[in-house]
Amino acid sequence: MEQLLSWISLHQEILYVVILMIFVGIEVIGRVPSVLHTPLMSGANAIHGVVIIGAIIVMGKASSSNYLALVLGFIAVIVGTLNVVGGFVVTDRMLEMFSKKKKKS
Repeated sequence: MEQLLSWISLHQEILYVVILMIFVGIEVIGRVPSVLHTPLMSGANAIHGVVIIGAIIVMGKASSSNYLALVLGFIAVIVGTLNVVGGFVVTDRMLEMFSKKKKKS
């Protein structure tokens, strides 16, 4: 317990910044109009693509005996890929809602 308290006192400023970032993020996301969610999701998908590349690089640089890095890298690749694919599917479905319907002859 003493180690935890000393770590918290050492990194107190960083913890304040993280807590403030959480509150600011909630406020910013909460005030985004629903029309802008599709472009924001596309941007988030691009960011997660970078995460996937980073995880692949980490897995490639890790030694074969470092199981923690390999497992975490593999999980990051899988979860990042699911997030990118799911985001593009949702974006595509939202864009279909705004497209004009074709008339049947």
